[in-house]
Amino acid sequence: MNVHELALAGLNDHRLFTTLDLAGTFAFAISGAIAARDRGLDWFGVAVIAFTVACGGGMVRDLCIGAVPPAGLTDWRYLAVAMVAALMTIAANGLVVRLAHPVILFDSIGLGLFAVTGAQKAMIFGHNAEVAVLLGVVTAVGGGLARDVLLNRVPVILQREIYASAALVGAGIEVLGERLGWLSSSRTWVALVVCFALRYLSLHYKWNLPHSSRRDDSGTD
Repeated sequence: MNVHELALAGLNDHRLFTTLDLAGTFAFAISGAIAARDRGLDWFGVAVIAFTVACGGGMVRDLCIGAVPPAGLTDWRYLAVAMVAALMTIAANGLVVRLAHPVILFDSIGLGLFAVTGAQKAMIFGHNAEVAVLLGVVTAVGGGLARDVLLNRVPVILQREIYASAALVGAGIEVLGERLGWLSSSRTWVALVVCFALRYLSLHYKWNLPHSSRRDDSGTD
């Protein structure tokens, strides 16, 4: 592969990363806006929650890898996408209501997208596989965690649902595929689909992680 082909491949990878990252931003912003609306927040509150959910995990990732200031603050597209998603949620209330479990749907989409792009960006900045997987998970769950805390709900990652573990699988596939030399687009879509499917199917079929046994008041199991 000559220099021109390498440069073209790098450009295509960058475009794919940016597209997926903005798509994840949109999906998480929708989930945040819906959750905020359901809590009875005003329009400003809906917009704030939408942006926090959409960019919170990515900001934490960027701070950890030294990509400062974070893209969510310096690239106008992230704010614009989040605000468009919030306005669509407010304006298309009837359509959103008709969707089955809309928060879960868009949250699952965002989870897969951010698990992949989080791992990708960590690798782009030269971090090892372990850091890339960890930051893929942080990117994926950070926004949802911020949403639940701000809306005074028990965070999903602290419950029995398959959430962070789905992000871990998606980020792991992305990193493993890169180490094995898989085509960028192929490993990305495989990781994204597996993460989304694991999260969504676990909710549909009520799959849960095992939990530790509780001790009763008498001190016996």
